[in-house]
Amino acid sequence: EGDMKQASSRELFGYWTARRGTRPAPERGEIEPSAIRRALGDVFILEFDRRSGHPFRLAGTRVCALFGRELRNEAFLDLWNDEARTQLGQVLAVVADEATGVVAAAKGCTTEGWSQDLELVLLPLAHRGDIHARMIGSLAPLAAPFWLGTSQLGAMTLGSMRHLDPALE
Repeated sequence: EGDMKQASSRELFGYWTARRGTRPAPERGEIEPSAIRRALGDVFILEFDRRSGHPFRLAGTRVCALFGRELRNEAFLDLWNDEARTQLGQVLAVVADEATGVVAAAKGCTTEGWSQDLELVLLPLAHRGDIHARMIGSLAPLAAPFWLGTSQLGAMTLGSMRHLDPALE
């Protein structure tokens, strides 16, 4: 967890690791939102579906506020620029195939040109035993966006990325 800058990232990863136990991934039904209350605004759940760009099943209030709209049912990949979209498509497949989490640096810009650094975490969630069903993640700004509620982010870019191996944490 020393790799993660954000409290929300650490809280989500710690909780996910505890729920997971010795299995590849915890079940969606085992995730209790109240247990990650502080992080919840930054947390989202995706449906693992390549064809539709991995739509949001649930998106925290702070995540939605970053983009100035409700993200439910919107494609996760649509929030990114072309290069990041290709890369994330591959990353999501690895997260599911290998049941491993990733943490990445992201950057967004508002329409006014204000830059925002964010931290992205993606973790596999099983759905009735299938680890190619859901993802849980968080997208947290590294500094509080002063423009939240008055502006929104455009397409984000992706920075450095690391795999999260619970055995090494």
